[in-house]
Amino acid sequence: MRKVNPDLLLERAEREFLEGDYQLALQTYGLLLKDYPTLEEAKVGVYLSDLGIESDEEAQALFDYYHIIKQERENAADIIDGLIESLSTTKMQLSELLVDPVQEEVEYSDGIRYSDFLELVKSRGSFKKAFEDIMFSTKVVITDKDQFIDFVTRLAKEGFDDMALNYLDATTSLFGNDQDVLALYNVVKGMKE
Repeated sequence: MRKVNPDLLLERAEREFLEGDYQLALQTYGLLLKDYPTLEEAKVGVYLSDLGIESDEEAQALFDYYHIIKQERENAADIIDGLIESLSTTKMQLSELLVDPVQEEVEYSDGIRYSDFLELVKSRGSFKKAFEDIMFSTKVVITDKDQFIDFVTRLAKEGFDDMALNYLDATTSLFGNDQDVLALYNVVKGMKE
């Protein structure tokens, strides 16, 4: 059996990817890797197609970035792999913060409900004191957007603006273009000034 033409198959896979058909692109990149297991562009294509199934915008942005840097750097595939791994880690950390209500009861053994945290704030007399008491030992379990907005706003007001920005940056893909969440950047920025 003869091998497929890698250039034609790569062109097809990239077209499928750019059209947003990540499942088909994944299959086409897989065919390429079957015959050409060391082809870096196919490896990156597999990573990005898999990411695209979950997050279209992130995958497309990384695809564009890869095509820019591959002309200049030999390790472009390694850079993209590192970025994808970093995104995955950030999402896992964020998923610890924002919990699915169905899993809520299981998760509470590892943290404190936001409503309970607010009670702690009342008893301690300040958000800052309560947060400093638990920030290294307990996670605050937030289950909806309103709680998240309140939490980030309070972080910024109490001088934890860098932490508030980190939470915001980590939620970009979860909330998409939600204007309420995006407005928090202005709130945090206003607190810093």
